[in-house]
Amino acid sequence: MNSDEVFQQTFEALQQDPGVILFTALQWIPQRSSLKRLFTSHPAEYPVGGEKTVEISPGWLGTVIEKKEPFLAPDLTALREVFADSELIQQLGCGAVINVPVLDQQRNVVGVLALLDAEGKYTQQSVETAVDVVKANLDELVQAFKAHPTEIAEVPEATDPDVPGKDTV
Repeated sequence: MNSDEVFQQTFEALQQDPGVILFTALQWIPQRSSLKRLFTSHPAEYPVGGEKTVEISPGWLGTVIEKKEPFLAPDLTALREVFADSELIQQLGCGAVINVPVLDQQRNVVGVLALLDAEGKYTQQSVETAVDVVKANLDELVQAFKAHPTEIAEVPEATDPDVPGKDTV
């Protein structure tokens, strides 16, 4: 199974429970403290290859990357504190997010799954359900993230129209 198939299968499982409108699989690149989008349910708004630098909330970074724990923003107020693109998120009908880190056998964060749905949709039980889905697919998810190299020998110029640029997602 290739990476896209693994992410698609995980997306479909998460759609069943706890529910997802917008789903992205983000690879953690520690060398740049950034997240690179490898898969998305909304490629027009959130293109594959886009990166978000982790200039986002220190609370998010501390929870998901450093403590290696899931993050829950159950409403727009909490979401706005963390994500600069909260307006676009809201336009897509979302107002809550769960971020689940994906850990390899050495407990290194290799990626983060982002689940977004309507405001108030997610609870702590939703987080536990999402974590259970990740655990059930853990080996495949780790392989899917690790199939993409994290170090780039040369950073492409931002002026190249074929290279997705950095964004805030």
